[in-house]
Amino acid sequence: MRQLSDGFWNFRGSFKIAGVLDVGTQMSLVRRANGRFLVLDSYDLAPEDRAELLGLTDNGAAIDAILNVHPFHTLHCEAVHKLFPEARLVGTRRHREQAPHLHWQDGVIEDAATQAEFADDLAFSVPEGVDLVTQDPSVHAGSVLVRHVRSGIVHVDDTLSVLEAPGVLGKVLPQGRLRFHPMLGKALQHREGAADAFARWARQIAGEWSGAPYVCAAHSAVRELTETGWRQEVLHALEAAEKTLAKHRAQHG
Repeated sequence: MRQLSDGFWNFRGSFKIAGVLDVGTQMSLVRRANGRFLVLDSYDLAPEDRAELLGLTDNGAAIDAILNVHPFHTLHCEAVHKLFPEARLVGTRRHREQAPHLHWQDGVIEDAATQAEFADDLAFSVPEGVDLVTQDPSVHAGSVLVRHVRSGIVHVDDTLSVLEAPGVLGKVLPQGRLRFHPMLGKALQHREGAADAFARWARQIAGEWSGAPYVCAAHSAVRELTETGWRQEVLHALEAAEKTLAKHRAQHG
């Protein structure tokens, strides 16, 4: 567990592909303006982290809701729901389809009406021009990005990542800048204007969420930013994705 502000905690976990390559995963805890808590994403915590989270939240009684914001991060939803059975369980449409036996609340987190219920504490953004869920299950570029209003910290799964050297090298080598998901090209909608819509969204979020002090990225790392870092790095990530966007424009307009 890492406390990033007086109202934001990030928990890093292990997630191995084919049981070998550990790409990591995350879950965050945010304190609401009313003193209660929200959980972002689901991860079956290690005992030490679980004890700390329970200690912060009156054994989970102070958690209002678990918000699952990436449609392909479904593996640990049941474990966290069992840990906090009284908290509202909210997810994407795909969460509900993949785990229909869980007690999901009405509404899905990609919809504005559901997001509005948490607007006093969280800002949400869904990338434009991309499919949240594609027909190819390996394409995870779409997700719901979350910003904690009071701290400004951004929690994001897959859509943006932090480039960091693996293992012990990551502790000594500098992190790279934020990057958009490498499969962005496969997530862009097959329609005219999708690439431009994505670029417009990226520029908008770069400005509206400017000043974010940290970005918590699921499969990479927590990145500390300068006051202008968020805006600069999102725009740089957009520039780095320009070849992908240009190819899409050539094919679809």
